[in-house]
Amino acid sequence: MSKEHACIAVRDLTMAFGSFVVQRDLTFTVNRGDIFVIMGGSGCGKSTLLRHLVGLRRPEKGQVLYGGHSLWQTGEAQRHELMQKIGILYQGGALWSSMTLAENVALALEVYTDLSAAEIKDLAGLKLALVGLAGFEEYYPYEISGGMRKRAALARALALDPEILFFDEPSAGLDPVSARLLDDLIVELRDSLGATIVMVSHELASIFAIGSNSVFLDTESKTMIAAGDPHQLLAHSDDARVRAFLTRGQER
Repeated sequence: MSKEHACIAVRDLTMAFGSFVVQRDLTFTVNRGDIFVIMGGSGCGKSTLLRHLVGLRRPEKGQVLYGGHSLWQTGEAQRHELMQKIGILYQGGALWSSMTLAENVALALEVYTDLSAAEIKDLAGLKLALVGLAGFEEYYPYEISGGMRKRAALARALALDPEILFFDEPSAGLDPVSARLLDDLIVELRDSLGATIVMVSHELASIFAIGSNSVFLDTESKTMIAAGDPHQLLAHSDDARVRAFLTRGQER
């Protein structure tokens, strides 16, 4: 698939829990190489949308397309193949506390590849080094800082060399310095690996520092009310709700 084609296309998507509609009529495109931000106020359905994009929840209506292939109108085998092209960084990191960092990263390699134990060990060490954790292979999650746990979880998400990385509030719980270092790492990985990034975030510093494209979900109307580069939305949006979100804490 060439760079000008959509990496992910969402078309007329409605998300619901029974009769309760979370968001409706979502239509947007994630382009290859984007750092795409899903943003909006609390309770608008950002993380729910992420779960729909990664195949954890079936939409009430509409389509999620990967390279033109429907995630939900395809066979189980093809959907499994599509899902092996993605990596996920959960909000809390979700590392196994009883496993070392290297063992956490190695788990997916053990399940989904035929590599030898020695090759898996070397590759796990390489992924940890890629996120700045060389030398920490035998540490347990409780022995390292919150920022380091986020990076270890990122190394695990990179284990299978995904084409698309999904992050759920990657900066949540981090101090400003650690959050900025993680932002820098995300950009570096996008540029060096050629990955596409999709992330849920409400952190303005991260949104403006690294976001290149976005969708804004509105709680009240239960649909998207803006899409595009966050800087362009700040400069040109005529919707008061979008402007209020993007100027929180700033003097006008």
